[in-house]
Amino acid sequence: MDIVLRGIVLFIFVSFIMRIVGRRELSSMGAIDLVLLIVLGDSIQQGLTQDDYSVTGAMIAVSTIALMQVSLSFLSYRVRRLRPVLEGEPIVIVQDGRVIEKNLRRDRITVDEVLEEARQQQIGSLDDVAWAVLEANGQISFLPK
Repeated sequence: MDIVLRGIVLFIFVSFIMRIVGRRELSSMGAIDLVLLIVLGDSIQQGLTQDDYSVTGAMIAVSTIALMQVSLSFLSYRVRRLRPVLEGEPIVIVQDGRVIEKNLRRDRITVDEVLEEARQQQIGSLDDVAWAVLEANGQISFLPK
């Protein structure tokens, strides 16, 4: 039972940390981000299973985290008001070719990153964009004029 409680607490803690890190950072991981996730996973394992190195302990820990994920997904599906908290909301970052600086600062995105994403989607200039939306998953959607 101790592993289940530790799993629940660590799942909530890591979910909170991931929301603080921001959606844009999570959608475009670099080498340093991958190393951070590996170190984070190792650190969590030590706190999760403590001195229990058994297969049963690992199965209980993984099952608890999977059950938490499925439960939150179900809650998000059934309770519409929880969706913004659990999944986030899309944010408009460009409107009629103009960058909305306040929304970029909110998610720590630079104009250069928006321009790079636009180029990757075959958009040469933000003047050609009616809307650019930072989606809840961290991707940027562009709607041309």
